Amino acid sequence: MKTQKLSWAAMVAIAVAAMGTLAMAQDGAKSDSRQQGSAGAAERRVIVVSLEDRKLALVEGGQVKKVYTVAVGKPSTPSPVGTFTIERRVVNPTYHHDGRTILPGPGNPVGTRWMGLSKRGYGIHGTNEPSSIGKAASHGCIRMAKKDLEEFYELVAQGDTVELVGQRNEETAQLFGGGENPAAGTPPAQTALAASATAPVPAQTAENLNAPKPAAANGEVQAGSL
Repeated sequence: MKTQKLSWAAMVAIAVAAMGTLAMAQDGAKSDSRQQGSAGAAERRVIVVSLEDRKLALVEGGQVKKVYTVAVGKPSTPSPVGTFTIERRVVNPTYHHDGRTILPGPGNPVGTRWMGLSKRGYGIHGTNEPSSIGKAASHGCIRMAKKDLEEFYELVAQGDTVELVGQRNEETAQLFGGGENPAAGTPPAQTALAASATAPVPAQTAENLNAPKPAAANGEVQAGSL
């Protein structure tokens, strides 16, 4: 895929949503120090998921490295909205739920990779229903096609920021193209913050109660409530 260069406005939006606030230079600091601080923020690796577009972008060093089509939560079991981190990565996980144990293989509902988020019970993973990719079909997690999942897994690390954006805004329009932008004159940084701050917190749906959560250290994921 052709590498895209993000505008400064888009990078501001990503940095604000991922870090909570932009670093401000101290009084009397030199101009070059302020520029270095801004550059440092832009170098962060951020995973942006547009739930409305059903797309995931890997942004690193101010550039869009990869864009993938994903499945997101359906209306009855929506994906959470906000800024999270990858807390755990598991290759070929064993899945446990309601007394059942599903070993790695074609029938495993989380596929060949699990990347658990700091929002307990939610993660980025594969699926045994490949036809669901590109749809609002999951119980709240982010599903990826097997080939994309395994490639993406190698490009990210524990601690990386994951921003789940509920409604299309200027940030996601620049990342993924198409769609309607916010009202003219709305700073993209404020739009990104508003999308995270005003999004409703999902109720304890089936996904929340039954989604896999990381086990101790044995490569397994288990079902559990939030």
